[in-house]
Amino acid sequence: MIYEFRTYTLKPRSLAEVEKRYGEAYEYRKKYSPLAAFWHTEVGPLNEIIHVWGYTDLAERARIRAEAAKDPNWPPKIREFVVDQDVEVVTPFPFIPAVTPGTMGPIFEIRRYSLTPGSLAGVMKRWEGAIGERTKLSPVVLAGGVEFGGANRFIHIWAYKSLDERAAIRNKAREMGVWPPPGGSDTLLTMANKIMLPAAFSPVQ
Repeated sequence: MIYEFRTYTLKPRSLAEVEKRYGEAYEYRKKYSPLAAFWHTEVGPLNEIIHVWGYTDLAERARIRAEAAKDPNWPPKIREFVVDQDVEVVTPFPFIPAVTPGTMGPIFEIRRYSLTPGSLAGVMKRWEGAIGERTKLSPVVLAGGVEFGGANRFIHIWAYKSLDERAAIRNKAREMGVWPPPGGSDTLLTMANKIMLPAAFSPVQ
């Protein structure tokens, strides 16, 4: 399984109209393949939408996108509002469950790390040993390495009921010694995060 992350930066004050048009167009697009998730940023770089699509592999991605492009109702009519686009293909860690529809949030935190070359395998091993205890506190939505779109990058997404719960759980995880996974601090080059909210039509809420 792979996940395509499409991050669009929008003109200020256009988010509501963009989500309206996107939601309307998605009714036609979903017969080709469903969204995994759709969020907009609440804290961090503002005026961003992130839509995530799951595919079996790159061949399926190419086939489905070609089929959907023939539909007169797709892509959504939002080009006038988009000022930048970024695409990444993420390969999830094998022990991370697939993204499935349901209520997990409504607060989602996406954390993006850049790593020293060749260190992703070590990160994955440390995660595998620690993720079981961490997910007892709050669910992980997705975690994996960026295959295309930027080298030596790692993305993980967590769901919380509120920002207060996020702070409490992160503190508790540190106090219990279950998170972050021990070791590997020398492999981290940069860290960034965003707080996101789901659109009404997002399968993950």
